[in-house]
Amino acid sequence: MPSQASEGARRAAVLGSPIAHSLSPVLHRAAYAELGLDHWSYDRFEVDEAGLSGFFAGLDTSWAGLSLTMPLKRAVIPLLDAVSATAASVEAVNTVVFTDDGRRLGDNTDVPGMIAALEERGVSGVGSAAVLGAGATASSALAALARICTGPVTAYVRSAARAEEMRGWGERLGVDVRTADWARAAEAFGEPLVIATTPAGTTDALATAVPERPGTLFDVLYEPWPTALAAAWTGRGGAVVGGLDLLVHQAVLQVEQMTGCRAAPLDVMRKAGEAALALR
Repeated sequence: MPSQASEGARRAAVLGSPIAHSLSPVLHRAAYAELGLDHWSYDRFEVDEAGLSGFFAGLDTSWAGLSLTMPLKRAVIPLLDAVSATAASVEAVNTVVFTDDGRRLGDNTDVPGMIAALEERGVSGVGSAAVLGAGATASSALAALARICTGPVTAYVRSAARAEEMRGWGERLGVDVRTADWARAAEAFGEPLVIATTPAGTTDALATAVPERPGTLFDVLYEPWPTALAAAWTGRGGAVVGGLDLLVHQAVLQVEQMTGCRAAPLDVMRKAGEAALALR
């Protein structure tokens, strides 16, 4: 349970379970230091779905915002006064901002964070794409692709239930989603953009299937890094966007929303994240 803050202090934190691995405190604290927000603090709390309502009940007016990771992104929605259109479209909130009048506003910065990370590497539009996996991050990937992909998206999944779920997300988001069995996942590498949303180790066996001159790989993992797939992709001359890129870009948007600053220090936050990962 959060403690009471000193007068004039402003607080934020990341919640989830497990949470000890989170880089969010490193990124947000680096931003506060660069912005001169000496009275701001950012912590992490181990909170599961059962404890989320109680955590909210213990917050005082010093709290500016929260970052949420699994398994809280959907569980938090009933506790909020309003959610953004982006968050509603994927039924997932990763950012909560507390307003001066006491309202709790939910947003999803993962989707615009993905788009920004891709644009940073020169990918602003593709004619088709592939998604590896069908979990919560895959729905955010589809929401991002809805804005930058003009043609079909093939999702490679392990079960008929997952395939149906991804097609359902496609219908909801306005994306032409086609599904294929995971056994054919190497076929994804012919697409100009591949987004890998699977847990660590899942795509390692696919590393040997990377073709000559591949397109762009967006691997949402940041630890361990590089993944076997990302290393093979780079070795073949392909462009790679990593999970740290996503984490930093979505955190930039969180800092801006929570603090009201117009431009969070992207480069400072990225360097802080890189330094923290190098020490692990």
